[in-house]
Amino acid sequence: MTTSKPGEETFISHLIELRDRLVRATIGVVVMCVGLLIWPGPARIYDILAAPMIASLPVGSKMIATGVTSPFLVPMKVTLVLALVMALPWVLYQIWAFVAPGLYAHEKRLVAPLVISSSALFMAGVAFCYFFVFGRVFKFIAEFSPQSIAVTPDIENYLDFVMSMCLAFGATFEVPVVVVILVRMGLVSVAKLKEIRPYAIVGAFAVAAVVTPPDAVSMFSLAIPMCLLFELGILVAPLFVRMSTAPEEKA
Repeated sequence: MTTSKPGEETFISHLIELRDRLVRATIGVVVMCVGLLIWPGPARIYDILAAPMIASLPVGSKMIATGVTSPFLVPMKVTLVLALVMALPWVLYQIWAFVAPGLYAHEKRLVAPLVISSSALFMAGVAFCYFFVFGRVFKFIAEFSPQSIAVTPDIENYLDFVMSMCLAFGATFEVPVVVVILVRMGLVSVAKLKEIRPYAIVGAFAVAAVVTPPDAVSMFSLAIPMCLLFELGILVAPLFVRMSTAPEEKA
């Protein structure tokens, strides 16, 4: 009769715990997706997503679908992505619950706020992109378009554009979290970050020029928040460092 070693039992128990957390996270996404399918429904969700584009088109204009299955698949994709975004706090909580038992008390004081703030900042970036950026960008493009061109965007191309823009804004809104982690790990000091502030501003505009469409409105809409969030990270980093410093480190 063979017996398992304590190390093997611990490893297996960790795998089982990881499996359970992944299953719970998946169930949360599925439940959210089913709820969105019931209300308001994929068609209504896509109408809401397309509202900034429709508002910039001439009265009575609509978007087009060049694929046979596009009118069905595209709204379903939007519903799935929205369900994942709305279930993000639950997914992050499952990750937190898995790693929390192995953390010290001072580490928990850092990880929990970072998990909450990272999900909140990502959603804030997506909301900022939808409510503030899209309307101005689409209006600028419509006004710049020649009168001889009929602007009738394809729904799949529009979805790809919207998702890439929302992902870009959501990711760049994580700048304060990145700054806090870098300072806490000792890779860079707050004083050094203040010294490289001019280079960070140039880098923000360079990143914005790459990930956004080639127009000044969207570039400034992304670069300016990145600069402000960089300053926010510099302000809050010392606070997080004090909260997460172990007693022996302070000594």
